[in-house]
Amino acid sequence: MSDTPYTPPEVWTWDTESGGRFASINRPIAGPTHDKELPVGKHPLQLYSLATPNGVKVTVMLEELLALGHEGAEYDAWIINIGDGDQFGSGFVAANPNSKIPALMDHSGETPQRVFESGAILLYLAEKFGAFLPEDHAARTECLSWLFWQMGSAPYLGGGFGHFYAYAPEKWQYPIDRFAMETKRQLDVLDRELAERTYIAGDDYTIADMAIWAWYGQLVLGRLYSAGTFLDVESYKNVQRWAKAIDARPAVSRGRMVNRAFGELHTQLRERHDAGDFETRTQDKLEPAAE
Repeated sequence: MSDTPYTPPEVWTWDTESGGRFASINRPIAGPTHDKELPVGKHPLQLYSLATPNGVKVTVMLEELLALGHEGAEYDAWIINIGDGDQFGSGFVAANPNSKIPALMDHSGETPQRVFESGAILLYLAEKFGAFLPEDHAARTECLSWLFWQMGSAPYLGGGFGHFYAYAPEKWQYPIDRFAMETKRQLDVLDRELAERTYIAGDDYTIADMAIWAWYGQLVLGRLYSAGTFLDVESYKNVQRWAKAIDARPAVSRGRMVNRAFGELHTQLRERHDAGDFETRTQDKLEPAAE
């Protein structure tokens, strides 16, 4: 680790990789790096994703819709391995020009509709099926406020704290302290709200809960960055209560498995094409990847 302070150049240029776990896929330009069409399965809804927190939001939503009996929510889920650069294939870039998972293609209309950004996908599905989004204007507004809170806050947890604490090639106190402080502030925001409510937007479980749980719920349950003790997550009692209640939902358990290619084999369902795949999957024949 260098002890020399970094002096920013007058004009930044991309001369070398920054190092760290994701250095090989980080670049300052957009667009495809190779030609690769996306597969299309038998259902109108085609999901291209990976079981990171942003991907889990959408698979949880789809499984919750199916649990409610919305047959039109049946979907094919194809794995996009971001470590291998699948997100830079021409087909995926056409579905999401930002080259980030998840991306959804809806083939139910005359013209296929692309939807990208996890929050936008949740809202799209909620409106399409009339579920997990309040109809009352005030309640809907509260739900959407929390949905957008998550979209704006999670980069501090993921790209900020998670990167510098878990993935950066060098450990520096300043960025870790800065983002640990902000992550704990956000947990305190949630804990104070959940002291008065069953779910984050009120009495009903909504897309706001799905979005926030995928990041902050899994964080307090010890599933992100091995940071539970460091961040003292047990102290957020109301977040813990809420996170455990959502974690116990069968649709959430299923949603966590979809497009998962890491962890214990029984937690993985790399592709999903119908509900029976949860029973007949062949993950026992696959070698687990590193968490």
